Amino acid sequence: MSWLTEFVRPKIQQLVRRSEVPENLWHKCPSCEQMIFHRDLAKNRHVCQHCGHHMRISAKERLELLFDESQYQLIELPGVPMDPLKFKDQKKYTDRLKAAQAKATYKDALAVAHGTIGSHAAVVAVFDFSFMGGSMGTAVGEGIVAAAELAVVQDAALIIVPASGGARMQEGILSLMQMARTTAAIEKVKEKGLPYFVLLTDPTTGGVSASFAMLGDIQIAEPGAQIGFAGRRVIENTIREKLPDDFQTAEYLLDHGMVDMVVPRPELHATFSRLIDMIRRPKPGAAIVPIKDAKKSVKKVGKDGDATQK
Repeated sequence: MSWLTEFVRPKIQQLVRRSEVPENLWHKCPSCEQMIFHRDLAKNRHVCQHCGHHMRISAKERLELLFDESQYQLIELPGVPMDPLKFKDQKKYTDRLKAAQAKATYKDALAVAHGTIGSHAAVVAVFDFSFMGGSMGTAVGEGIVAAAELAVVQDAALIIVPASGGARMQEGILSLMQMARTTAAIEKVKEKGLPYFVLLTDPTTGGVSASFAMLGDIQIAEPGAQIGFAGRRVIENTIREKLPDDFQTAEYLLDHGMVDMVVPRPELHATFSRLIDMIRRPKPGAAIVPIKDAKKSVKKVGKDGDATQK
């Protein structure tokens, strides 16, 4: 009896037991609501293959997308006080930070890495929207300053990829001060003649869009990204007018001269490689071949209208 219950029955149950299927194999597109297999979604860089909607991706995936062969080296960001104002609303600010850090890959809403893009040295600072909405506090400000200083030291291009709701309210005036600090840091990069690019992703709003995010030498945006300062409802209530349906989208800003390019995600690496190469190496990549005997190739038209070679 023991043999039947301890050996035979488990074997039979294992044969007839329904296999467990993970729940995250399929994803619904928030735009067209089509179901997409997770492998197809990852292969297409989290862009819907049906409608082209660009879904949000993590900072780690963003770094792998931009650098050559997904190879890069993270830098350690300067340490800052966790709760300089001893802020508390429904929860303590320190508790919110610990909860966010437990779920996130990085210690705050910014990751800075260096490597090569198109074989050129580059420093990339990427926001992580999953960390408290990518809000900019003192840690993010220190990270942007560190990225700018590293670009100057390495004589490298600087790329910042914002995805933020704006300044972090739990740090009050200290978070607003980061707007000036980051702007000053970007100015040092430009004084050295180094290229500075901004890749605007969904969403880029608030104090981030009012500072370093709009200072790029070339402004690039992903399709459909929400970019602005205040929200639609606030603006409509202020001006007492109905805004266009595509207001504050990447395409709207491109039509009105606020963005230089709208580039699909799979083409970003090639686009940045080409732009950095054009700026850092303005001379032709190959030797210029002179045209010999150019005068002999000029054709002369005779009196009868026939073209004769001189």
